[in-house]
Amino acid sequence: MKIKNIWKDVKEPLELHTDERGSIVDLFYNEDINHVAMVTSEPSVIRGNHYHKHTKQYTLITNGSLQYWYKQIDSNQKAKMITAQPGDLITTCPYEIHALLSGDKGSEFIVLTRGQRGGKDYESDTFRVNSIINE
Repeated sequence: MKIKNIWKDVKEPLELHTDERGSIVDLFYNEDINHVAMVTSEPSVIRGNHYHKHTKQYTLITNGSLQYWYKQIDSNQKAKMITAQPGDLITTCPYEIHALLSGDKGSEFIVLTRGQRGGKDYESDTFRVNSIINE
């Protein structure tokens, strides 16, 4: 798992442009993205508790907050957790179990994926596990 804030952690080749009109920030450059989805969650909703064998997933928090729980599939250690806020971009690599618990005001995020993770292929690279939250 890797997390960065899109407004604070801009590093080459990405750029941030700001003027009197506002800002434009690069999220990706030369990255293959196969699917994009918007997800909204009511307060205290759990999503995930799965991993992908081939898909790399990026989660951009746009509103609210969530707890992001994660661990490697072959790890015997307890899952780790970070609290994600708007502007945080979380990278999830293959074979990383991940679960999301939306905050007390709910959450909204955009999921961008490289690999089979959309439309009719949504479940083809999803492998469900028992909950890793608070394990």
